Amino acid sequence: MDYLSQTQNLQTPTMNIRLTKEQKIKVLNSADIYAIMQQVLLRENKIRRNQEHFWVVGLNHNNKILFVELIGLGASNRVNADPPDVFRMAIYKLASKLILVHNHPSGSHAVTDADITFTDHMLKVGKLIKVEVLDHLVITETHYTSFADQGVMDQLKKNGLFEIMGPEKQELEQFKIDTEKKRAEKEKAKDIAKKMKAKGYDDATIKELTGLSLKVIGGI
Repeated sequence: MDYLSQTQNLQTPTMNIRLTKEQKIKVLNSADIYAIMQQVLLRENKIRRNQEHFWVVGLNHNNKILFVELIGLGASNRVNADPPDVFRMAIYKLASKLILVHNHPSGSHAVTDADITFTDHMLKVGKLIKVEVLDHLVITETHYTSFADQGVMDQLKKNGLFEIMGPEKQELEQFKIDTEKKRAEKEKAKDIAKKMKAKGYDDATIKELTGLSLKVIGGI
C-alpha cells in the first residue's frame, strides 16, 4: 500500500536508534520501512535478536522519517507497550504519523490476534491525540508482513474493537498536554542556553542554570 495515499516483559529505557543520512528518507511504502528496520534488527547480536523488540517510527507530514525509537524489549514471544510509550516521542518531536514495528524471533511474520488487538488500540489512541498510525509491520531477519498491505488497517478503522472513552480518554488527553508542556519548557531552556553561550558562559554553568544535559548544550 502506498503510504502517501492513505511471557515476562523486560522493560528497557526508550532508545533513539541512530540513523544514517541515507536512512532519513521519505517513506513511500512498507518496503521502505522494512529495508531500514531489517538493518536495525540485524545490528543486534544473536542473543538480543532472540528477544522481541518493539519500535515506533515517526514521520512528518511529508512522510519523511524523523526518528526510530526502541520502546520495548521483551521475552522470546511477547513485549508489552502502553500508549504513553508509543506516542510520547511522536508528540515530543511533532511527528504527525507513526508506523509500529515489532519482530517475531520465531522467524514467523504471521499476524497474531494479539497483534491486531494491540494495533486497533493504538490506532484509536492516535486518532484521539491526532497522530495517525499508518501501519504496523511484523518483521523477521528475512521477511515482513504489513498490516496496511493486508488491508488490516482499513478494516480496523471501520470496525475495530476499541473505542477510547471515559477515564482512558481523559488520561490520554492529559498525557498529551503534559508532554507538549515538557517539550515547550525544554525549547525555552534551549533558547536561554543559546543566549548564554553567545555571552560566553561555559557549558557546565549553562547546565546548572538550565537543567539541560551537556549533550544538548553541545549541540546548540
